[in-house]
Amino acid sequence: MTVQINYHSDFNQSRDRREQGLQQLLDRLVKTMQRDELVRQTTNQLRESLQVDRVVLYYFYGQWQGQVTFESLSSKEFSILGSTGPDDCFNNEYAALYLAGRVKAIADIQLEPIEPCHRDFLRNMQVRANLVVPILIPRGLWGLLAAHHCQGPHYWSPSDIEMMQTGAQTLATAPYILES
Repeated sequence: MTVQINYHSDFNQSRDRREQGLQQLLDRLVKTMQRDELVRQTTNQLRESLQVDRVVLYYFYGQWQGQVTFESLSSKEFSILGSTGPDDCFNNEYAALYLAGRVKAIADIQLEPIEPCHRDFLRNMQVRANLVVPILIPRGLWGLLAAHHCQGPHYWSPSDIEMMQTGAQTLATAPYILES
């Protein structure tokens, strides 16, 4: 009885698995780069069109836990990249409102009747005027798109709100965001 060992076949299978793994890694990298570029373009266009100091993407990585993962700034001094937000302020009640499509426009946080923790949070981020729209995907609330004016009050027109909603919808329907 002779046993024949086919080293060539084992070598090819191992190489194929490595190549397949490398291709999957490259595919994920390309999708991430496409997603990041779309978010960057969207936030930059919104900031320029709205003429505000900052537009950010607040991404939810857990149950009502998230952080600012992208920002477009009029000046580096307004950067809040990586900010996580007030845990005690953003609760199930607020989440439910944004899940239902809530849009929140505040022309001046000094005059708006909002929770003290929310006002303090906005002040700490140098926000004077705030416009927030949800980014809703079929699985739920993916993130928030927020425009901040830091140097003074800012009146949000209906077209400003529509522009932000369009930006959020663009992000919500992008295939590489739906998959993330």
